[in-house]
Amino acid sequence: MDGTVPRRASRVNGWLGHRSAKPIAFVLACLPFAWLVFAAFTDRLGANPAEALIRSLGEWTLRFLVLVLAITPLRTTLGWPALLRLRRMVGLFVFFYACIHLLAYAAFDMEFDLAAVAADVIKRPFILVGFLAWLLLLPLAATSFNRAIRALGARRWQWLHRLVYMIAVLAVLHFFWMRSGKNNFAEVGVYAAILGSLLAWRLWRRLRA
Repeated sequence: MDGTVPRRASRVNGWLGHRSAKPIAFVLACLPFAWLVFAAFTDRLGANPAEALIRSLGEWTLRFLVLVLAITPLRTTLGWPALLRLRRMVGLFVFFYACIHLLAYAAFDMEFDLAAVAADVIKRPFILVGFLAWLLLLPLAATSFNRAIRALGARRWQWLHRLVYMIAVLAVLHFFWMRSGKNNFAEVGVYAAILGSLLAWRLWRRLRA
């Protein structure tokens, strides 16, 4: 019985370390976007397709953010160090879905009127919070490459990428304010609980250390 868990962890690490793991993960991460494009062109997004597309892209951004923050706890507690190979790619998919979410908002809600976008960012707090989260994602995406890590140094790079915790808080707040108009907080509570648990786990580990 004692050897079952290590053997299982070893098997999972073997799968994650296989050369096909990254291409498979890439394809899986692209599927939500492919489905939304297909649904948009086949009129499957409901009565308000623009709103459905914008909100779905935002929700997928939040899901990938949860996933990237879950990688370290999972690899540590379950003994899956090979999971680390996928963290950079998942983080870049957070940025990808956030960019498409912002682009869809600018295109369908604002018709690419940059002055109107700027006014909306200032006027509506939930738009401002979401925009701030996207701005904080920019330096993380720009430094997600080996050359950037070498240029910054490991310590500075790690400090910079701790911005992901602030991004998580801003993303949940953005989602909360967006749903507050319809008093629909059930899903917000789920994301807040998951992200809160992941951040609390990191705090607990730091205090123990």
